[in-house]
Amino acid sequence: MTPTYTFRPMSTTDLPLIGRWLGEAHVREWWGDPDVQFSLVSGDLDEPAMDQFIVLAGEKPFGYLQCYRLTAWNTGFGPQPEGTRGIDQFIGEGDMIARGHGSALIRQFVDEWFRQGLPRMVTDPDPHNARAIRAYEKAGFVRDRMVETPDGPALLMVREP
Repeated sequence: MTPTYTFRPMSTTDLPLIGRWLGEAHVREWWGDPDVQFSLVSGDLDEPAMDQFIVLAGEKPFGYLQCYRLTAWNTGFGPQPEGTRGIDQFIGEGDMIARGHGSALIRQFVDEWFRQGLPRMVTDPDPHNARAIRAYEKAGFVRDRMVETPDGPALLMVREP
């Protein structure tokens, strides 16, 4: 049976937890410098185009998810249907990785957005991040094409209802 996850809107009280997670080796490997990422994530709390969530399994917070409207920052994704959103996430707790939570939480989150009328969800993992690509594929995303982002080359992946 697939677990049910809760996506609690992130607040400033979550920043110490986010800081700890960004320092974990398995997160740092793909998200980069923890101080730089902490500055970006904490700065996005006031960004109207960005929705940020703490992911919980039961009562246990174990991951971070951000879902955003496409803006000038994402022009490398090319034309997308009006209303398309992007998603990024990581599992912060080491004992929760490689257990199927990534694909399951992504699927649950995106399915809810589709029930609300979202036309398309996109993501752009590093093309060398096989674990993330596998998780997104298991959650129903398909590989679209390589794109150039401010963070470098990425694999654009797309999911539609």
